[in-house]
Amino acid sequence: MKVQILFLISGTRLLICPALLIRANYIFIFSIQYLLLNSKTSNTFASMRIIFMGTPEFAVASLDALVQNGYNVVAVVTAPDKPAGRGLQLQQSEVKQYALSRNIPVLQPEKLKNPDFIEELRSYKADLQVVVAFRMLPEIVWDMPPLGTINVHASLLPQYRGAAPINWAVINGESVSGVTTFKLQHAIDTGNILFTVEVPIREDETAGELYAELMTAGAGVLLKTVAALKEGNAPELVQNNIPESELKHAPKIFKEDCKIKWEDTVDNIYNLIRGLSPYPTAFTLLNDKTLKIFKAEKEHTKHAHALGSVHTDQKTFLKFAADGGYISLVELQLEGKKKMGVVEFLRGYRF
Repeated sequence: MKVQILFLISGTRLLICPALLIRANYIFIFSIQYLLLNSKTSNTFASMRIIFMGTPEFAVASLDALVQNGYNVVAVVTAPDKPAGRGLQLQQSEVKQYALSRNIPVLQPEKLKNPDFIEELRSYKADLQVVVAFRMLPEIVWDMPPLGTINVHASLLPQYRGAAPINWAVINGESVSGVTTFKLQHAIDTGNILFTVEVPIREDETAGELYAELMTAGAGVLLKTVAALKEGNAPELVQNNIPESELKHAPKIFKEDCKIKWEDTVDNIYNLIRGLSPYPTAFTLLNDKTLKIFKAEKEHTKHAHALGSVHTDQKTFLKFAADGGYISLVELQLEGKKKMGVVEFLRGYRF
């Protein structure tokens, strides 16, 4: 019997499974029936044929949860291999790497409407399709299985529909985020909600840290969702009809979104840095060179300095003036240099 074990040590929670070790300060604890499965239940779950669709690391936790809990993942659909690195060698997605390690067939269509891909997908006779961090699917794909296609989305829908919900939740200074499972339909991220789980956001938390927590929470809520679909008792709730003026969106983030505007408030700039760390990273210019800021601290105080002006003692601190105070840099990377702490940076940089 394969199991996942939950340890609670001094307030720190560790979710351990053979292929995945995730440390998080928060993890939603679902009923033990979804984490420790007896052989009879595992055999029942094995009768459900699932196709999993996803690409990045975020999706691997959910795929691993299905596999470790005895579900029959008959195939994986992921992005085609892409050239990366200095040598531009073809790199496999994290989901593909995991699938191959488990001998799960992998499909990598360039176009999701390709007739050959559609035919191959249909040949697996899936009962359910699970989508985590993948492309928008055409109806011929998401409407194929008898139980439909579900998506694991890293926000509390209907808020933060779009490609970058984790980043925008932090950028906007939210105190809570979460994960939603829902049924796919025509409009993106608008299908009927199945389950949700809330995850608090610390005041100093970065998008990267929240990413890890939502990845873990998403795997758990997916298990709950698939089990309910299997038993035929999954709730389906129509998403709240919130006025457009009250909706918060999560569009793809572009380079221009990452440039710090020093005329903005200290709180907004601090949240921007947290929300873009570690990637794609907030930046500013220092003597006409790009300066990426991975970690910073905020200081609320009145001052008469020009917004964006630089202040340093050349030894221990480097800060920029903003509306309502200063942003003190902690971890940074100057164009052409490695990532480093502010003290190390100041040792080798002269203003």
